[in-house]
Amino acid sequence: MARLAFVGLGAMGSRLARRLLAAGHHVSGWNRTPEKARELVSAGLALAKSPRAAAEGAEAVFTMVTDDEALRAVTRGADGVIAGLAASAVLVEMSTVSPAVVRELAAPVAARGAALLDVPVSGSTITVEQGQASFIAAGDAGALERVHPFLLAMGTAVTHVGELGLAKTMKVATNLGLAVQMLAFSEAVLLAEKAGIARERAVEALLKSVVASPMVKYRGPFVLGQMSTDAWFKVAMMQKDLQLALDAGRASAVPLPLTSVTQEWMTAARGLGLGDYDFAIVFDVLARLSNAPPSAKPR
Repeated sequence: MARLAFVGLGAMGSRLARRLLAAGHHVSGWNRTPEKARELVSAGLALAKSPRAAAEGAEAVFTMVTDDEALRAVTRGADGVIAGLAASAVLVEMSTVSPAVVRELAAPVAARGAALLDVPVSGSTITVEQGQASFIAAGDAGALERVHPFLLAMGTAVTHVGELGLAKTMKVATNLGLAVQMLAFSEAVLLAEKAGIARERAVEALLKSVVASPMVKYRGPFVLGQMSTDAWFKVAMMQKDLQLALDAGRASAVPLPLTSVTQEWMTAARGLGLGDYDFAIVFDVLARLSNAPPSAKPR
């Protein structure tokens, strides 16, 4: 079995690392808040004192952090991942960040004799736990072939989309669709409800209809009960991804009107104190304006 490292053991990273451990690999890990990674230690994770220490001696190092600045923080400097990379190692960057920030890493990684891949995850905590997540990959095909077995230990499929940075763009394009779909689903449910159809029946009809994408099937039932603040994908994280999409659209001269509108509804959710919920809470923002019952318990 391979010696691997995982830096960034949050909701998604911890579940991906757990699947690598379950496949029999030796995994060293680091997280900014060590207490959040303690549970993985009992599953076999070797908890390191720094990103560099986690990366040292690893055949492949996976990073999954919140945003651009977090990625720079864990990869650069004397205690960063890059300083610990072995020659011939592969750094697999899995965060949803800007294409520019992952390209910044190419030269220092190459100077270590290592390879860099851009491989964000498409899926949720639930799909990762079920082994049903998929991966969008960009970068050197040879390096991707080397880590392909590790990716398949964590998910089901890998799609190579081209040169470094393009996978980040594809992930952002995917995520904008999630938010836009949720807003449209919320409008449909509330329109039906206000016309006299019970909310439960409206959701049932939509989940059996042609609009029932995997995202709708996962989050559609949220509108029928109290959404927990133990969110799969918090409003703030979705806003970060929508802004990345809007920035990319502006740079490429691609108008993104639905993304812009959805971003404002996410801002409204935060303004109403709902920012700690899953982005599906946009339903409650619309419900309040429609004088309809909310799905979430007020805090």
